[in-house]
Formats: sequence, C-alpha cells, structure tokens
Amino acid sequence: VQLQASGGGLVQAGGSLRLSCAASGRTFNSYVMGWFRQAPGKEREFVAAIRWSGGSTMYADSVKGRFTISRDNPKNTVYLQMNSLKPEDTAVYYCAAATILSTRARTYDYWGQGTLVTVSS
Repeated sequence: VQLQASGGGLVQAGGSLRLSCAASGRTFNSYVMGWFRQAPGKEREFVAAIRWSGGSTMYADSVKGRFTISRDNPKNTVYLQMNSLKPEDTAVYYCAAATILSTRARTYDYWGQGTLVTVSS
C-alpha cells in the first residue's frame, strides 16, 4: 500500500493551496482517508477525513470553513483544498488511511510521506 502526498509549498497568508494524496496497492472503497499535520515541536494533529464510499467528512475546528476535503474515486486520489491560509497552518501535512472515521492518528493504518506547507505572514 502506498500513499503519495503532494502539493505543498510556500504561500502568503490569505492564499490557497491544494494537496493531493494518490493511493495505490489495494482497494480503498471501504476506507477512510484522513489528513493530519505536524508543526515543528508539536504533536501530529487531525485536520480532516472523508469516507471513500458515501463521502462523509469530518474537520478539525481550526480549519472548518477554510479547508475542504474531497475524493476522486476513479483516480484513487484525495484532495485537501486549503483557503484563507494562516501562518499557524504551517506544518508537514500527511495523508493516511483507516477503516473507521476517526480523528485519532493511531487509528490510521497507512501513512504517506508528508508534504510541507509554509504560510508566510
């Protein structure tokens, strides 16, 4: 199983980025895909999650109304559209896969390598 995250970069506060997570190696129809982030010196935290089947979503309070998670089933790809970015959104963003909808990192079985998002003030 492989999860390949991409799309990170440097953006000014108020700007936007779209992260992608390409999944391969198995069928993910029954899985939940999540995004987590980890800032320097901080613990990994939940950002958003979506069910492959049905599309139910969940967001951290800190990103509600600014970030949108979506999936493209035929492409086996999950996206995280990030708008109105703030300096505090600066972190390495990871995509992950789990069998249940959860905000807990330990619930997720598979992890991508991470992509760095830097938001300048």
